[in-house]
Amino acid sequence: MVEGNTPGPGLFREKSPEGHHRVTFVELFFDLVFVFAVTQLSHGLVGQFSILRLVQMLLLMAAVWWVWIYTCWVTNWLDPERPMVRLMLFGMMLAGLALSTSIPEAFAARGLVFAVAYFGMQMGRTLFMLIAIPAEHGAMRRNLQRVCVWLVLSALLWLSGGLSAPALRLPLWAAALLIEYTGPAVRFWVPGLGTSSVEDWSVEGGHIAERAALFIIIALGESILVTGATFAGADWNAVTTLSFAVAFVGSVAMWWIYFDTGAEIGTERLSQASDPGRMARTAYTYLHLPLIAGIILASVGDELMLAQPHAAPDVLAVLGLVGGPVVYLAGAVLFKRAIRGWFQLSHLVGMGLLIMLLGVGSSFSRLGLATATSVVLVMVAVWESLALRSGPAKVAA
Repeated sequence: MVEGNTPGPGLFREKSPEGHHRVTFVELFFDLVFVFAVTQLSHGLVGQFSILRLVQMLLLMAAVWWVWIYTCWVTNWLDPERPMVRLMLFGMMLAGLALSTSIPEAFAARGLVFAVAYFGMQMGRTLFMLIAIPAEHGAMRRNLQRVCVWLVLSALLWLSGGLSAPALRLPLWAAALLIEYTGPAVRFWVPGLGTSSVEDWSVEGGHIAERAALFIIIALGESILVTGATFAGADWNAVTTLSFAVAFVGSVAMWWIYFDTGAEIGTERLSQASDPGRMARTAYTYLHLPLIAGIILASVGDELMLAQPHAAPDVLAVLGLVGGPVVYLAGAVLFKRAIRGWFQLSHLVGMGLLIMLLGVGSSFSRLGLATATSVVLVMVAVWESLALRSGPAKVAA
């Protein structure tokens, strides 16, 4: 996240007076590493679930999202078609593979690998950006210097956690993430260097919105892959076929809730905003995290349901099948509130119905609970779609 005006030629994108920066092929190639990371996060819960394991995977998910969204901000400025920028992204991909492969054992034998890979990606990319900024653009350079200070503070905790016993790793890494998530909120304040100015952040809103939407696709793609792979390995009969259909409908409903109106309106509002940096920080940097978490949890629920449709839902199945959609709708309603200015009644009602299901989830089979949650998600999607198309009435949506 940087401030000031466009530095001009060199490694930076040229500002187009019409339209927004296109997402380049190398950015899409970079995203493949995070497809693998999302897969590792969901599989990290299945088969070895505990509340502690859930907290650990949520923390790692927050780290994965943070390293990706920071890169998204940087490629909003740097031109990925430039050879040096491409090489930087390829280096990030290599470190990202190390980070992703270490996820299952990050709180065991591979904690230091995860910490070094994460810090290497965060600091390496930021230093590259700092070097790329022409010397005459002092405001931008000071902003990156502030970011580096915050990253060094968090790195001390990341590396300490990687070197510590697993029991100490969770609080140390949680403190590291708290530092990093606090940085943008307080505009990277550093004694002697001051704070960044949100009003001066020059960001191409359409590119940020499109990149965030693509990460939603990555997460939903993991859900589709889990559904297809689990169904392919199951005995095909009426129950497993119905389970497959229910899981697919739930994924489609999640897609519809975000992409039918939210993604398009978000792109439009962010592109036209007088302070796009502030909106991008709130709506995309922070408020997309619960959307991603909800999709990953729902993917876990679908995998458990497809494996044993008739089984009574255990704690993990309930958290996945119901908790995932609740978290997703919470993220959607906050995201849409940030870009539209009001809360979606359809989403709030859907969340209420799902929370009611949490209390009675154990009385259903896994398939029954998945069917109920999919029905609620479809209801929310249809309600919002029809309400917004019938007129501007805010309450009806």
